[in-house]
Amino acid sequence: MSPPTRGLILFAHGARDPRWARPFEAVARRTRELQPGRPVTLAFLELMTPSLREAALAMIDGGCMRIDVLPLFLGTGGHVRNDLPKLVGEIEASRPGARLTLHAAAGETDVVIDAMARLAASTLDDLASDGAQR
Repeated sequence: MSPPTRGLILFAHGARDPRWARPFEAVARRTRELQPGRPVTLAFLELMTPSLREAALAMIDGGCMRIDVLPLFLGTGGHVRNDLPKLVGEIEASRPGARLTLHAAAGETDVVIDAMARLAASTLDDLASDGAQR
């Protein structure tokens, strides 16, 4: 069986406190469950490892020449707008033939906006039912 030629990097900011990464690690675990056999790696901009470059080069060395990069950010701020495209360009320049596709920030997608709105609405439902019981 040949190695997968397409992988996914979930890209997060990073933090000093390792507990901060737990939800992102859960997203990576669940994504691997949903896409068995596909390489899925969590990478960070700063303060945590692996970096985007480390994760991408490991995937490329493993045979993935097409890599999707999904920023796990709520919005497109300076890091996603400026830093991330530069990092992607540097990686592609260092490995001719590899193609990294940068996707929109997760928080700007309809599915995440809908999930957050449902959570917010359920919070209001919970508050209403708590008040009715008093």
